[in-house]
Amino acid sequence: MQSVNPATGRILADYPEHGPEDIQAILAGNVLACRCWGNWSFADRGACLHKAAALLEARRSELARLISLEMGKPLAEARREIGRCVLVCKYYADNTACLLAPERPVPGPRDTQVVFDPLGPVLAIMPWNFPFWQVFRSAAPALMAGNSFLLKHAPTVTGCALMIEDIFASCGLPEDLFRVLVTGEAEVAGVIADARVRAVTLTGSCRAGEAVASQAGRALKKAVLELGGSDPFIVLEDADLDQAVATAVAARFYNAGQTCISAKRFLVARGVARTFEEKLTQAVAALKVGDPMEPDTVIGPMAREDLRLAVEEQVAQAVAAGARLLLPGGRLDGPGFFFAPVVLAGVRPGMRVFEEEVFGPVASITTFSEEGDALRLANATPYGLGASVWTANLARGRKMAGLLEAGTVAVNALVKSDPRLPFGGVKRSGFGRELGRYGLLEFVNIKTIHVGP
Repeated sequence: MQSVNPATGRILADYPEHGPEDIQAILAGNVLACRCWGNWSFADRGACLHKAAALLEARRSELARLISLEMGKPLAEARREIGRCVLVCKYYADNTACLLAPERPVPGPRDTQVVFDPLGPVLAIMPWNFPFWQVFRSAAPALMAGNSFLLKHAPTVTGCALMIEDIFASCGLPEDLFRVLVTGEAEVAGVIADARVRAVTLTGSCRAGEAVASQAGRALKKAVLELGGSDPFIVLEDADLDQAVATAVAARFYNAGQTCISAKRFLVARGVARTFEEKLTQAVAALKVGDPMEPDTVIGPMAREDLRLAVEEQVAQAVAAGARLLLPGGRLDGPGFFFAPVVLAGVRPGMRVFEEEVFGPVASITTFSEEGDALRLANATPYGLGASVWTANLARGRKMAGLLEAGTVAVNALVKSDPRLPFGGVKRSGFGRELGRYGLLEFVNIKTIHVGP
């Protein structure tokens, strides 16, 4: 299994894969560790998570460099990613005892409690775009709830996966409680089907989600899926355009646009569309594309050549169908998988950049005449992960937020995940939730205990 530097196209490392016997041994050790861990107090579990947070902070520069090398993220963004991992560890370490405290239903039977028991081993299938954050935002609540954790990471970030395993092994967890499976897709179905694995969580594509949901369903396993997104960014005629544009740039081009919850379709009121287009194009043109290790780089390479080709084809189809290139961008010559930002106007339903998730640095602008048109266009997608509304009228923004089909809606703000708040989607963006209390409840047995008479 290889990892490749997206900035150069050169192989970084080769990793030996786990064979069937290795996987069986890892599963056996994980189960034993889980039985031990489930008896630990929340305070003792939390102490381990605090140690993990301290290790992440102490090694932030080293870990950020590894992220940048394996998936191309600018170093500054990679450092922020590690910072988010620190926060999620601390949040669950400090709050799980309260969030999972036994409950007495009111009104309810006199001597009844609802308690929250661990499920057991949780298999996590994680993507490459946030190689530390995606893992920690799943692992921190699962571990604090008393479960063990098996990580099947994207092959291109195997170095990150093994580094995370090393961090957890160094923070006082029982041996084998957090283990990495260095294996291909073909072996995953067998792990999901294994009776010792009690639940599965996936962040990835709809194709991967369909496969995992089918496999988990056949095995009657709990599953949480966070899949793609084609988030609308609605700009009404009374919006603060400078604020909207500044946020639009961050929302679309962070991580080279390779983010499920990034804004992907800019729906702009016709009366302010020209001004918005001019301001956005000027701001995007100023973004530096280059070596992710350079401090002033804003956009690094795309993670893989096939991803760059896919975005290139989506843009070409839109232009052929009548979209206007405000900023041509596109593939850059030389080594690596660089793709300069593109801004498209005149985008309409039916174009691939409107209908599909565009996982790269491309902004698509569609105009509308009335509020009802904006809502219709926003919801005209198979996805429902995030959305945002920009308006000076907060009551209007809240009303529109209630009508948008998404798991998270921001009014005059950037859509982002927060350890304290549930995160997930509807429609083909998946089901279940991560983070907050709801993320904890996904992987516990919600047990009712009634003592008679």
